[in-house]
Amino acid sequence: MARLLEKYRTEIVPRLAKELGRENPHSLPQLTKIVISMGVGKAMTDQKILDEAMEHLAQISGQKPSVRIARKSVANFKLREGMKIGGCVTLRSQRMYEFLDRLINLVLPRVRDFRGINPKAFDGRGNYSLGLNEQVVFPEINADKVKNIQGMNIAIVTTAKTDDEARLLLKEFGMPFREGKGLGR
Repeated sequence: MARLLEKYRTEIVPRLAKELGRENPHSLPQLTKIVISMGVGKAMTDQKILDEAMEHLAQISGQKPSVRIARKSVANFKLREGMKIGGCVTLRSQRMYEFLDRLINLVLPRVRDFRGINPKAFDGRGNYSLGLNEQVVFPEINADKVKNIQGMNIAIVTTAKTDDEARLLLKEFGMPFREGKGLGR
């Protein structure tokens, strides 16, 4: 069993029940999925860049990414409908908890000039999104072999009804939110 999943069941659920005043454990917020996506705009000119990015995404997530194609043509970007422009991975259950554990304990502390993540990056329905500027902060990626630095978006989807419930859930998992004037609770 994943370490964070066990922590959620044994420690976090009782604390959330006490803090939110609910007895039913199924009414408490929990993680549903984590979606990791990479948009590779440079892939329009060189397919090898997309292949490298998809290989890194597979190493980071532990499963094969699905390639995303352009839905519309945009002349200003020299983009044609049907071109491969990115990739996406959806993590659930064990892999989701293992990825979140690595993200919190290994990856975020390795980000340059890291002072915490933005506590306001919720969507209004209890889901959190964050972006990373480079994939080399993950320990799975060998920085010496990376030819193209690529950023990624990470969306953490929860069953929380409000942003405050989701923020409380992620704080219990150990998510390092930035503290400061007007930035959080």
